[in-house]
Amino acid sequence: MGEGFELVCEVEPPTRPDLKKVRHQIGVLSPIADAFLIPDNHIGRATVSSVAVANEVQAMGARGIACLNSRDRNLLGFRRDLLTAAAYGVEQFLFVRGDEPTAGGRTSELTVRTMIEQARATTFPGIMPFQVGAATGLRAVPGWKAEADFLYVQVSYSLENLLRWRESVELDIPVYAGVMVLASAKMAHNLTAALPQIAIPDDLVAAVEADRDAGVDAACEQILGIRDSGAFDGVHLVPVSRYRQVAARLERDL
Repeated sequence: MGEGFELVCEVEPPTRPDLKKVRHQIGVLSPIADAFLIPDNHIGRATVSSVAVANEVQAMGARGIACLNSRDRNLLGFRRDLLTAAAYGVEQFLFVRGDEPTAGGRTSELTVRTMIEQARATTFPGIMPFQVGAATGLRAVPGWKAEADFLYVQVSYSLENLLRWRESVELDIPVYAGVMVLASAKMAHNLTAALPQIAIPDDLVAAVEADRDAGVDAACEQILGIRDSGAFDGVHLVPVSRYRQVAARLERDL
């Protein structure tokens, strides 16, 4: 996206044994993306392995970052994921706790912290060590997260809040601000219900109700504002279903 500033685009992982849609997302977003993040069992739905999709991303000539959540794994399953990643040549991970399951339970064997420790302790001959990242809200960052290889900050619809948080923490690792396209008023309602810590301005919701492209415009303007601030090393963009429109807008403005 620019010298020293990266745009990491999140893709919607497939819930069926068909990679056509994810390949299309990668193809559309490749002109603007420096890397692609693949979620893991997104919002509690079973999806194709994020490691497998990251391998697909790399086969298309891009850089893939596999997200793994601690919710769905025990230690043996996690070691399997690392072994699979090494076989595929997937080197970067984002470790997260995972959304609360709608049914069933959460495994208690792993946490994000232990996943980072396990990944760093796992090496394979002739293969580069894994690069591992963590996620944080707009709050103080514990020391073990500050020692990750990179940090993703929760989605925010306020550039001011992001900059205020960034000024409040001292970090010596790359930090990526979260930006999500607001696609509809219904999405705003669902997002607020699921994640009340993410405040969505009423005027943005009203604008999206009147014009669906308003959410795309707002996200792209926020990305440019984050870049121009110099406060972050990049953006983690969640374009949702509006990835075509986001790609077209950013290709024009960058």
